[in-house]
Amino acid sequence: MLVADLAGTAVFAVEGAIAAMRSQLDLLGVMVIAFIVALGGGVTRDLLIGATPPNAVADWRYPALAFFMGGLAFVFHEQVLGWSGSTLIVLDAAGLALFAVAGAQKALNFGITPFVAMLMGTITGVGGGVIRDIVLARIPVVLQVDLYASSAFVGAAVLIVARRLGVSPVAAALLAGAGCLTLRLLSVHFGWQLPKVIA
Repeated sequence: MLVADLAGTAVFAVEGAIAAMRSQLDLLGVMVIAFIVALGGGVTRDLLIGATPPNAVADWRYPALAFFMGGLAFVFHEQVLGWSGSTLIVLDAAGLALFAVAGAQKALNFGITPFVAMLMGTITGVGGGVIRDIVLARIPVVLQVDLYASSAFVGAAVLIVARRLGVSPVAAALLAGAGCLTLRLLSVHFGWQLPKVIA
């Protein structure tokens, strides 16, 4: 799960940097938002399950990677900001899948019940983005877009069910990640959304 966690950190750091640059923040602002998006969900999860200190504090690789990827995106901002919308959607979906799987597995490792572990996987996947949007004074994307948190929850659920059925940890993680990624991309393509009230 370390590989998935670090890969998700790298992906979300770049995504956070892009959001910050599009909001016209300076270098410090870009680095802060990259850090928040990359590690906010994991820190929230760790605090909730009692994994203290959180990885973002205990393991230097997490903040170092977040700052490095944020800085890299800033240096190559012309190329990064030129990425197509579809590229960003795939990148975001990949990060969501990686974090949902890693978050659920870590919760299970700490003896958390299966349903709550699914919630922890979801929080890991969406938490950083929620904090980012609050800092940038926006309505959190997770509350508006097509099956975003739902995709993370489904991915975490697939992981837990697969593990209960005796599937190996690696195979279960791959299956869960693929499920989350596929559902997220299909929801964007077909415009699937949860019901909402039109006032």
